[in-house]
Amino acid sequence: MSRRVREASAPVPGPNLPLPPELPAETVVARLRAVARFLGRMLSLCRAHTVDFYTRGLWEKMVALPPEAVLEALSGERLQQLLEEPPLQRPLEEAADSCEFYNIFCENSQRLINVQAFALAAKYYSMPNLGVCISLEEMLEALERTQQPRSEVEIKTDDFMNNKKSHEVQLMSELVDGIAKYYGLNQVIDLGSGKGYLSSFLSLQYNLKVYGIDSSNTNTHGANERNRKLKKHWKAYQRRGRANVREQVLEEANERPQQDKGKCKANISEKLLSTNNSLQSQAQVAAPDSILFETADVFTDSDKCITNKQYELHSGAQLQPEESNIPENVFLSILPADAVETDCSTRSNCRELCEEEKERRKMASLKEKASRSKEANVYSPLTSYVTAETELRDIVEDLEDCVVVGLHTCGDLAPSTLRLFTARPEIKAVCSVGCCYHLLSEEHETQEDVLHGTLGFPMSRYLKEEGWFCGRNARMAACLALERVAVGQVLPTESLFYRAVLQVIVEEFYGVKRSDRNIGKVYSKSSSFLDYARKAFKKLELDESEISDSLIMEYFEKYKHRMNELEAFNMLKVVLGPCIEVLILLDRLCYLKEQDNIAWSGLVKLFDPIKSPRCYAVVALKKQTFTCK
Repeated sequence: MSRRVREASAPVPGPNLPLPPELPAETVVARLRAVARFLGRMLSLCRAHTVDFYTRGLWEKMVALPPEAVLEALSGERLQQLLEEPPLQRPLEEAADSCEFYNIFCENSQRLINVQAFALAAKYYSMPNLGVCISLEEMLEALERTQQPRSEVEIKTDDFMNNKKSHEVQLMSELVDGIAKYYGLNQVIDLGSGKGYLSSFLSLQYNLKVYGIDSSNTNTHGANERNRKLKKHWKAYQRRGRANVREQVLEEANERPQQDKGKCKANISEKLLSTNNSLQSQAQVAAPDSILFETADVFTDSDKCITNKQYELHSGAQLQPEESNIPENVFLSILPADAVETDCSTRSNCRELCEEEKERRKMASLKEKASRSKEANVYSPLTSYVTAETELRDIVEDLEDCVVVGLHTCGDLAPSTLRLFTARPEIKAVCSVGCCYHLLSEEHETQEDVLHGTLGFPMSRYLKEEGWFCGRNARMAACLALERVAVGQVLPTESLFYRAVLQVIVEEFYGVKRSDRNIGKVYSKSSSFLDYARKAFKKLELDESEISDSLIMEYFEKYKHRMNELEAFNMLKVVLGPCIEVLILLDRLCYLKEQDNIAWSGLVKLFDPIKSPRCYAVVALKKQTFTCK
């Protein structure tokens, strides 16, 4: 699909160009109010922790249906049908007050009695039905985003990123570049940049000046090395590839009859234009497809936010395959041996160079270093912990008017990014995709004195006035991936079952209700429940000699037949998860709508939710007139 290329005589970027359609603040608040009212009746299911499933009798307390009925109603096929059905065309407030959604729970016991109505209501309050989100195509069209990248050569992200990260980086970079062009900006600040996937691509492909800021010095160092190698070898790869193509075509021309020379000259131009395809073919010949496109780890993603203390149901940890750690030189190994630039001192023929040639190369090197500082496409990884109060000028020395972005910023970093955007005049636009909602700070959970207004949730005036509290377990449900479960990716039921039965043993036998010790990834290292329990006792610093193997297995056998209850209960959480995510995203959008200095704000669906479950970006543009540079 082609997009119009902006001409030199195009309108001045900024507010003089039309903006995408957006909902007024009153409508967004009304949507938030409706979702909050619905979740007020449903949230008890998600606030319950799976660890306490058997010790607190959660199934008996909350569900009046057999687990088989719930699992049948929420099977993958049924979920797919539910997702594909068109949304209901009724006002949200009317639906919230209708008896249709009141018959989900028993009026007296408050237990779930109608799983079909529950699933339908959850769909009704999910993002597609609210009319608050626009597509990436609509946003790019409004920004007059051009199809051609700023770089003369298009980089194939599939060659050096895994499928998920390639999908995310390509689409988000399109939007970020479109926003930068809209305002005539060249500087991008990537908060929570991690290993530098997005930053490197924005720099190399779109010639943007990018500062990637991450709190981890390890990530910063790794990103710097990764970007240095990528730039170095990509240029060498292109240069070598072009030389090979020229040599090949000229040889063919010499071998053919004289009358074919004209045709060969035409082929030179044609082949040079397809150099990138040629390079990719060389790479495929040099390495099997499985290595090049599946396991090459120069830019392999890792779940940077996941820790052992996090809930087992976190979608990033359990609902996508674990990625292997392949050495970074796998990608580099597919390059031709002489495509890699090396220092002159390491080359065997260096001694044979004449003094004149040495001087020429020295001067060329100095010129290259001098021009490098003037390059637009510079990516600089920096280490710093960023909050809403951070002064970016203390981190970025040459800070100028810029776009601030964040791809899957963890926990409080996403709301801090939005607050930073509204408070700093040099930040003209923001594009933020959050993740790890369970790590957001809330007033009733924080163990520290948090300044008023700087909590991660809620941000909006409405939810603050309502005194809304979500809870960590409910926010954790917002991290689940309904679309992935619908296409067959199963929940880690056995590992959750092991943990829930272990909790029964710990409480009943050892008398320990709560422990500050972390079990960690014991399940993946255990051959059976008995092995799991023994390893877990050591982690919890409990005397495992006090309990016999036979007693441990008695506990296991007692609850084994009830594993389907746990599976069905977690499916209810999966179905409700998108509604909790909507609550968090609408809260952030409402916060932006409350600000006076914003020209446009909205939610943009960036990614395929099966490939990347956290697929919505919060985007906002400042009110201000900018001049082209």
